[in-house]
Amino acid sequence: MFVLRGGTVVDATGVHEADVAVEDGEIVAVGDVPDDPDEEFDAGGQFVAPGLIDAHVHVLMDGRPDPSTIHDDSEATMAYRVTASLHEALDAGVTTVRDLGAYGSLALDAAAAAEAGVIDGPRVLACGEAVVMTGGHGHWFGREADGVPEVKKAVREQLKRGADVVKCMATGGVLTEGALTGSPELDEAELEAIVDAASAKRVPTAAHAHGTAGIKNAVRAGISSVEHGTFMDREAAELMAEWGTYWVPTAKALYGIVDAGTDGGIPEFAVRKAEEAKEAWADAFEYALDAGVPIAMGTDAGTPFNHHGDIPEELELMVDHGLSEDEALAAATVNAADLLGIDDEVGTVETGYRADLVVLDENPLDDVTAWQTPARVVAGGTVVR
Repeated sequence: MFVLRGGTVVDATGVHEADVAVEDGEIVAVGDVPDDPDEEFDAGGQFVAPGLIDAHVHVLMDGRPDPSTIHDDSEATMAYRVTASLHEALDAGVTTVRDLGAYGSLALDAAAAAEAGVIDGPRVLACGEAVVMTGGHGHWFGREADGVPEVKKAVREQLKRGADVVKCMATGGVLTEGALTGSPELDEAELEAIVDAASAKRVPTAAHAHGTAGIKNAVRAGISSVEHGTFMDREAAELMAEWGTYWVPTAKALYGIVDAGTDGGIPEFAVRKAEEAKEAWADAFEYALDAGVPIAMGTDAGTPFNHHGDIPEELELMVDHGLSEDEALAAATVNAADLLGIDDEVGTVETGYRADLVVLDENPLDDVTAWQTPARVVAGGTVVR
């Protein structure tokens, strides 16, 4: 057993001074802790918060300017890169990630390796391969399928592998040459088939969707979360709020491309599409907030200049676009935990929950950038930083 002594607990339930005791990977006491633990860490003047949850990463990718070049690497090289990405995320205070697309079983294998302690990293929930239309967005690392029967089979293949979530591409995207960013790809019938097949195993779903038509198709089909939502209009936002569909905004993915531009080596077609999307994305954020769309944090980490070690910067971007510091904390903890179906395990600092914690020097409710420099990180009860 060890105790974080003298800190102030900050989570979605509020702020209060309390010691926190950890044993066998769990939080065993908050406030009234044993006087003689095996080890103590002084958290006086610091803030003890839940570890961050990123609901959208790609552990396969490493922030290179053109992620499509990854397919030139060997499987062993990819595995080494995944290990490095997970280590970076954990060191940054990210204790759970949801991988939404990798080659074959790569991310699922990484999840098992992290759980077994073979590699250091956050807890990983993964989709396996994303389901895409033939030649559609992300086809170079997805499972291509067309029509209801093929789509169902593709989903069932991922479930057989042990997928924690089923990911699909409802529209085109920025990083695939020839794909139209907002244009629907999988149609509503195919999306419904995805939800039906996943629901049979009680597995949630996520849809990459930039364009308004694709967003609405995904929501009506019953998809659990819309990823990106770049061209969301007021009607789409209201539909999402009505259905309780989560939005995962992935601000860092967009800004990583626009800020680096072609000077950073990003393909011209991707920069052009990202620049076209930036203004619409800012409007989408306004519509989502006005409608009360539930928001979970996700970064699309691994995309160009969007590194796994920089995931906490997403909270600052969300605050810049209208969330309060409290709402950003909730998006990155309890909301993301709810979306991932693990809200009874992580997301708050309370007895019986998994000991995924960060110790911060400043109150993140006063300064959202406090998340970017954790003084200490605890993952599954192990002090990793």
